[in-house]
Amino acid sequence: QVQLVESGGGLVQAGGSLRLSCTASRSTVSTNVMGWFRQAPGKQRDLVAAISSGNITNYADSVKGRFTISRDNGKNAVYLQMNNLKSEDTAVYYCNARRWFGADSQDGYWGQGTQVTVSS
Repeated sequence: QVQLVESGGGLVQAGGSLRLSCTASRSTVSTNVMGWFRQAPGKQRDLVAAISSGNITNYADSVKGRFTISRDNGKNAVYLQMNNLKSEDTAVYYCNARRWFGADSQDGYWGQGTQVTVSS
């Protein structure tokens, strides 16, 4: 099993920044891709950004140019730097780890979620 623990969520004003962190309990072939999904109440859980162990990245169009995903393979960690936050970014953010890139909202391992609230 792989456990994922997130941190860094909070309340921020529009235009502000937050940095999310996620650490996996161990590294396996099933953590080749790590990333972040988000879910607002009443909405689907959607991919925000993902990164492979080789630093290939994928971003949702809505966050391109504002969010930056990175990882530290030695620490089994993935980070999401969120700049120029908008009220539309308000959601619970979930860390995810999986073997291959994909937008399946149920695949792989999942963290408990961390709340991000952006006020405007």
